[in-house]
Amino acid sequence: MWRGLYTAATGMISEQRRTDVIANNIANAATTGYKKDVAVHKEFHEMLIRRINDFDNGGSLGVDMAPFNSLSELGTSREDVTQIKGFNADPFYRPNIGRLGLGDYIDEIAVDYGQGSLESTGNTYDLAIAGDGFFAVQTPNGVRYTRNGAFFKNSAGYLQDIRGYNLLDTTGNPIRIPGNVQDARVIISGDGSVHVPGDQIRFNPVTNRWEAYGNMENQQQLAQIQFVEFGDRLATQKQGDNLFYIVNNNEGNPPAAQGVNPDVQAQLMNPDAVPRPASGEILQGSLEKSNISIVYEMVELIHNHRLYEANAKAVQTQDTMLDKSVNSVGSLSG
Repeated sequence: MWRGLYTAATGMISEQRRTDVIANNIANAATTGYKKDVAVHKEFHEMLIRRINDFDNGGSLGVDMAPFNSLSELGTSREDVTQIKGFNADPFYRPNIGRLGLGDYIDEIAVDYGQGSLESTGNTYDLAIAGDGFFAVQTPNGVRYTRNGAFFKNSAGYLQDIRGYNLLDTTGNPIRIPGNVQDARVIISGDGSVHVPGDQIRFNPVTNRWEAYGNMENQQQLAQIQFVEFGDRLATQKQGDNLFYIVNNNEGNPPAAQGVNPDVQAQLMNPDAVPRPASGEILQGSLEKSNISIVYEMVELIHNHRLYEANAKAVQTQDTMLDKSVNSVGSLSG
């Protein structure tokens, strides 16, 4: 009886956490580039149910039957043994009662990297990713990765996201648009290369900014956006603010520390956690919406609520049975 109480309680805990995950998905339905979370359930190890006194030298009746090996040797038959709904009390027949589940728990919060729908905005620095890939941005905690391509040019010409994190190029440096280049003349191709007019970029001491020079009818490559992917989708985990960070060996451990012996570091670092050129494509003037369906999440929320109520009812039933067992069945009459 206690097992049933604990099993139902673990179900309530799991459904409560799953509700939190669904609520977070709904809250981020309008977040650009957001990837939904999925609560993955896992069952505790089952318990094999055995009958009392069900041993090799005795039967279910609790009587030592040795040296007899059959009912005929005992002077009886199977028909003489009580049978109720298929249950046989034959001391030489040990029925398989089965296994008892002990509840479940949330094994992990997995990320669904499914493609979100693309929306055309016409803004020069709005970048959507079609397929696999991440943008790299510089944060106070180091390089982080995101699918949110809503960038803008600040007053100094640097491309940044809404939180002021600089978009990085393949060399790890921020991307800066020349001050004399109009936004409409900036072209960003599918592989992340940034082109601006002119033949060269020079620093203008008069205006105190970098500017494009030469034939402004030509296009020159200014930078290459750090557009990467990973060999294993478990190589990144969510940090918050729509950012991802790299983990090592798929167990949430950070990458090997800098300065470690290179021979040792090669063994410690998960090769699938090393950024590599992305196979997806960047679309300029568009944004990727979240991959969340409000209708689906609401249906899941209702379904989850019903499961929680069912487990709560099971807990109440178990509690009532325990109360009867202690106060009624187990009571002694005077």
